[in-house]
Amino acid sequence: MATEVVEMSPPEATASLHSLASASQQPYVSELLSFTLDRLHKEPELLRVDAERIQRQMQEVAVGNYRAFITAADALLAIRQEVSSIDKHLESLIGEVPKLTSGCTEFIESAENILEKRKMNQALLANHSTLLDLLEIPQLMDTCVRNGNFDEALDLEAFVSKLATMHPKLPVIQALAAEVRQTTQSLLSQLLQKLRSNIQLPECLRIIGYLRRIGVFGEYEMRLQFLRCREAWLTGILEDLDQKNAYEYLKGMINCHRMHLFDVVNQYRAIFADDTSGSEENYDGGLLFSWAMHQITSHLKTLKIMLPKITEGGSLSNILDQCMYCAMGLGWVGLDFRGLLPPLFEEAVLNLFSKNMNTAVENFQLVLDSHRWVPLPSVGFPSSGINDDSKDDVTPPSYLMEHPPLAVFINGVSAALNELRPCAPLSLKNVIALELIKRLQAVSDSLLRYNTTRMLRLNESNLFLSLCRAFVEVVFPHCATCFGRCYPGGASIVMDAKSAYDGLGRILAASASPEPSNKLVKTISTDTPSESENGVASQVEEKQVESPNEKEDDSPVPLQIPEATPLES
Repeated sequence: MATEVVEMSPPEATASLHSLASASQQPYVSELLSFTLDRLHKEPELLRVDAERIQRQMQEVAVGNYRAFITAADALLAIRQEVSSIDKHLESLIGEVPKLTSGCTEFIESAENILEKRKMNQALLANHSTLLDLLEIPQLMDTCVRNGNFDEALDLEAFVSKLATMHPKLPVIQALAAEVRQTTQSLLSQLLQKLRSNIQLPECLRIIGYLRRIGVFGEYEMRLQFLRCREAWLTGILEDLDQKNAYEYLKGMINCHRMHLFDVVNQYRAIFADDTSGSEENYDGGLLFSWAMHQITSHLKTLKIMLPKITEGGSLSNILDQCMYCAMGLGWVGLDFRGLLPPLFEEAVLNLFSKNMNTAVENFQLVLDSHRWVPLPSVGFPSSGINDDSKDDVTPPSYLMEHPPLAVFINGVSAALNELRPCAPLSLKNVIALELIKRLQAVSDSLLRYNTTRMLRLNESNLFLSLCRAFVEVVFPHCATCFGRCYPGGASIVMDAKSAYDGLGRILAASASPEPSNKLVKTISTDTPSESENGVASQVEEKQVESPNEKEDDSPVPLQIPEATPLES
């Protein structure tokens, strides 16, 4: 055995040396180094003996405990199988761990949400009554608006606006603010509607205060809105008037503007105080002036449209008086428009007079065309009833009743002058005189055409010449006298226009028949029926020539003369 140990190959010796050099073999190596040479030669044998002994012991142990080794082997095999299975399950577990992690994360998040909702529910439950009050604000505000409690409604609106500013991201608050804004629009409409009604200054002040609290309009827009609403109210009043009756409509319109336009201007000045030294928002830039001028212009346009529809001079005079009174009242607020009225009423008066004179000429022409030339009985009155009142009375001569066309014309002229009398503008004196002369000229021309186009018998021709003479000697001076009662000195203007009957004068000059003048004398002077007709005729003619001058001298102030009495034809 020692030979075998000594005869070890170099690699084995090297490996043995390496094994002896390990840390665990250091004590044994140290012990070998301490042996003698003989002891070293014996050491392999001793080692072999120990190895055999140990081998025998191992065999004995193996034989004595073979069952344990078998069991250990079986256990080792089972352990290897189990370890392999465990390894597979571990791999599966590692694959499922991310899912478990995500599931846990979702659970945590869900739990947090549930916890947050629970906290919110707890807070909601704790503030249930407060939230209920907040949610009822729109309904409460609407009730306040309907009942006219505008202060409370605006307080609620301001509270909700503050909440919306403090919590801009809360949907409930924003929805609440949206509902309140809708109610505010209803409040705004109701306030503007109140401005369109008949309210006084204190109520106007309150409404403007509410509008300023709402903050929808700027200062200029609020002024404009105020004037628009008040204008809508005035327009509504005028629309309720009956436009079929021009006189009543103008009376109502003038009365409306006299009272309400004055109030609106004062209300505006009291509510919106102009302050040019401060902010420009406090200055209306002439807004009130423009609006007032618009109202006055509309007033004058309505007058211009409606005045021609009035057919009575007394009504025109009454409307003029009311307009003057209205303009004088509005003058206290700087809206005196009296200087703009004369042209309108002068035009209306002239149109009314022209219309009435046209009617008189047309009626004369109709009666003349249908007139039958037959002698009519003479009509006369006691001289005392005529001469005593000749200076003050403008009653048409009864002689004209023998000539129905002239009687109709005189009635028309008397009606036209009676309508002119209450409102005779002095500025139209010459114009109306020319209009009267023009109509007298039209009657003269009509008689000339009638004489030219009609073939009359001798007796009919005498009657026609009598009518022409009556027109020249009676109708023309009578019309001048009546006109002189409307305008002092106006009779001379008419009488100077003798060219209006030049054609008739030539016809009468060519005629040698004295019958018309005799009839005129017989009809008018009834003092002594047995007197010579020729002797009295000259006196009557003198009276007829002098009477216009006497009436002019004694004529009263225009608009105060007694009415001319129309003839009964």
